[in-house]
Order: sequence, then C-alpha cells, then structure tokens
Amino acid sequence: MNEKKQLTLYVDTRRCMGCRACEIACKLENDLPRGPRYTMVTETEVIEDGVDKLKFLPVPCQHCADAPCLKACPTGAIYKRADGIVMVNKKKCIGCHECLWSCPFGVPQYGADGKMQKCTMCAFRQDHGEKPACAAACPAEAILVGSPEEISATLRNRYGAEASHTNTTRMAGKPVK
Repeated sequence: MNEKKQLTLYVDTRRCMGCRACEIACKLENDLPRGPRYTMVTETEVIEDGVDKLKFLPVPCQHCADAPCLKACPTGAIYKRADGIVMVNKKKCIGCHECLWSCPFGVPQYGADGKMQKCTMCAFRQDHGEKPACAAACPAEAILVGSPEEISATLRNRYGAEASHTNTTRMAGKPVK
C-alpha cells in the first residue's frame, strides 16, 4: 500500500512578527464568524540579553502524529486522514470537551452549535496542491507545512548546524532525524 506522508504544521518562532496575517487568512478562508479562531497568535514578554521583548507564537492545530484528541473522543468524531490531517465529523460530535481537555495546545474550539471545530490544515486546499491559507498568507514564511523530515530540512537550510541544537527536532509528537 502506498501510504501518504504525515503532514504537520510548524511555526518558526524566529520569523513570526505578530502581524496576524495567518489569523485573518484562516478566518476568511473558513468563513468563520466573530469568536472562533482556528489559529491564534499569542504574545509573550521575554527578556533577552537584558532587553524586554515581545515574542509571538501562532498556535494552530499541530495535527499530531499520535493525536491525544483523537484518542480522547468517545464517539469517534475525530479521525485522521491518510496524510495525517486530523479532522472532525461534526455529526458525531456530542460537545463533551474531552478533546479540548486532552489537547496540549488547547486548540479545539466550540461553535454556537456546541460542536467542536478546529483547523483542518485547509485540507480542501491541500487536496488541490495548495498551501493552507495561514502559511500562504505569512509574509515571513514562519508557518511551514510538510512532513517532519521536510520541515527539518527547511530549518537546517535556514539555520545550518544551529537547527540541530534547538527544539525543532520534535514535530507531530515524534522525534525527527
């Protein structure tokens, strides 16, 4: 059987400048009403070399290789496509929040209908060979999409040997060589 590669989203925090283009592109692409956001840019104040700085981190669904939300769902509403994209069948969702409580990133959202909704990695775009809206809109190319091995290679090209000494060696919940 010709199995598809596991896709994942990775955010290169060195490049994110907090413009929120990913949030806006996602809301427009998914026709989301006021409230839910499938990608949320968080801000963190840090001190680097004695200087106060603001760091940004977009937090979309990571489409984990071993997705805790999928395991926690009591109805089987959460499933994984052959390419690793984690999806939700809203007809099966009972709105119990087990997926939210199990997600280490707090990604699942709940709509007005009380059913879970989340980032689909723009599966409909991926099926046509396009990048997810968030990645396509990012002017800094901070949002990477691909297999963990492809993303690791991109980071090595960007940062050289330094990339092997960062936390970039774990994607989709698995170590990357």
